Amino acid sequence: MTAHPNDSEEELRVLIQKVARRIRAERAGGGISDTQLGVLWWLASEGRCTPSGLAEAEKVSAPAMNRTLNALEASGFVQRDPSDDDARKVWVSITSAGNQVIAETRRLRQQWFHAQLDALTPKERAALDAVQPILRRLADA
Repeated sequence: MTAHPNDSEEELRVLIQKVARRIRAERAGGGISDTQLGVLWWLASEGRCTPSGLAEAEKVSAPAMNRTLNALEASGFVQRDPSDDDARKVWVSITSAGNQVIAETRRLRQQWFHAQLDALTPKERAALDAVQPILRRLADA
């Protein structure tokens, strides 16, 4: 790609961002931030983690992660437990309420996306199916 994208490349980038933003807008847990939801997704898929490990995974500072965890803990979505073998270590895990937020968010996002796909013509749907390998390559880059 050139240093200066052409109009078509820029439009494609903007459109992909808009679709991603629209999908992210479908969420449960009223008022939960993107970072908070990201932590819940991470814990739901990867299991318990230390606050520093979560900060690294989410690419935020330790103090920022601590604020995020404080809000999630106050809402009952995560719990912190001391480590059995290291008094300085704390484990963060998702609670059943946090798992409910993830499940409902997943349901809302699938429902929205399915409705959008159902509105497409067979030709449009085939075009999307054909571009999936290319989008996968971009997503995995």
